[in-house]
Amino acid sequence: MFSHIMIGTNDLQKAKSFYDAVLGTLGVAPAMVDGHRIFYMTPAGVFSVSEPINGQPATAANGATIGFACTTPEQADAWHAAGVASGGVTCEDPPGVREGGMGKLYLAYLRDPDGNKLCALHRMS
Repeated sequence: MFSHIMIGTNDLQKAKSFYDAVLGTLGVAPAMVDGHRIFYMTPAGVFSVSEPINGQPATAANGATIGFACTTPEQADAWHAAGVASGGVTCEDPPGVREGGMGKLYLAYLRDPDGNKLCALHRMS
């Protein structure tokens, strides 16, 4: 459905360090740097982080969450731990199982160093 997702940052090097660590737990190679942007290329699509081109500060979207698919709860936990160790802040409830209209999910939430809300999600069977 999506070709790419791009979010903003106020510190490209800090964002690269954070996302290299977090996405590395999902098997994603370190970012390709292209001037004021970084790109994570995967068969499922592209995730990118950019300094705003209008010169204004990057801000986190209120109400927005970017979800990353995980193959196991342990991978979601490793994702979360890498994020916290790399400058992210845990948010929402602690990582764990949630049940609702979408079925049984294992979720782990973080805010990146710029305040963007992220989620690691594993669909339980």
